[in-house]
Amino acid sequence: MPGKNLRRIGGVSLVGRSVRAARMAGQVGGIYVSTDDAAIAAEARLYGARIIDRPDALACDTASSESAWLHALPLIRRDMPDLSRLVFLQCTSPFTTGADIDACLTLMQAKGADCALSVIPDHTFLWSQAADGWGQGVTHDHGRPRQRRQDAPPAFRESGAIYCVQAAAFESAGTRFCGKVALCQVDHPPIEIDTERDLQLCALLAPQMGAGAVDPERLRAIRAVVMDFDGVHTDNLVHVDDTGRETVRCSRGDGLGLSMMRKAGHWRMLILSKECNPVVARRAEKLDVPVLQGIDDKVGTLDAWLKVQGLARADVLYVGNDVNDAEVMQVSGLSACPSDSAPVIMAMANWILPCPGGNGALRAMADTLLAQAGRS
Repeated sequence: MPGKNLRRIGGVSLVGRSVRAARMAGQVGGIYVSTDDAAIAAEARLYGARIIDRPDALACDTASSESAWLHALPLIRRDMPDLSRLVFLQCTSPFTTGADIDACLTLMQAKGADCALSVIPDHTFLWSQAADGWGQGVTHDHGRPRQRRQDAPPAFRESGAIYCVQAAAFESAGTRFCGKVALCQVDHPPIEIDTERDLQLCALLAPQMGAGAVDPERLRAIRAVVMDFDGVHTDNLVHVDDTGRETVRCSRGDGLGLSMMRKAGHWRMLILSKECNPVVARRAEKLDVPVLQGIDDKVGTLDAWLKVQGLARADVLYVGNDVNDAEVMQVSGLSACPSDSAPVIMAMANWILPCPGGNGALRAMADTLLAQAGRS
């Protein structure tokens, strides 16, 4: 798969997903991407990583991951001289979260392990082929009555996502398994992206993975949802007839999701739009959601609205898609964007919704918030 780390799932590149996961981990103090590819470097910088230029000799198909890690280690120490632990993330596991990374580091520290890795419990009945050509059980005794898979003691398969090491032990051994190994169980789909079919399957799974890296506690704390209009409620396109009349396209699924939120009565909602257009007012009326239009100072307008509602910035989930939303996203308690938003917004948003604007983004948001509030 040429350019695999730049391929997208839910609108976010594989390298972007890994960098975002690292940013969400409370125990990660610096994020670096080792690459010889200018496009990957640019993408990683966009999401907040620093770049280590990988030498050609360590960028070939036969070079080990460890060789690149060992090359990176002294360069990272220039920035972090007290570095004691390292986390290696693989972009081929697209559903890693910050919580998973923290759990792996915490387990390694608590057990006094030299390294830790993410694993998935596996109750599969494995077979091997003996020298005589006949099959024989590996994880089970095939000569005895078949037991239920859930009753068999699990084996653990590497998820391929997270490898943590004590830096000194790793540097001495030169391998990721550098002493006592702790196994950190994660709840991920057991898929690593090696083929186009793997990528397609993960793309189908992405909308079902909910908020991904967003802490559920932060979602449950939300009391107001404030949304831009163009590119959030719409697909960011506008149809103009010969009289200058504008029409847009919205999603009935998005509308139903917002209707369910409104009926739940748990969230205040507002459309906050820079545009002043009758179509915005008509859509807001249809949704029964208040709207403020023609707003240049979104932060000031948001603060005034929150004061009337008796709420604070920390209570707000703001959903935007372009640069005019950046300032208000930065001051809100939580920020989200559709999966086809401007790159600068994708890089800064806490939550990248797994669908495009006007095509399921708000429905995915609504379904997740309702589930977290126990109202789905």
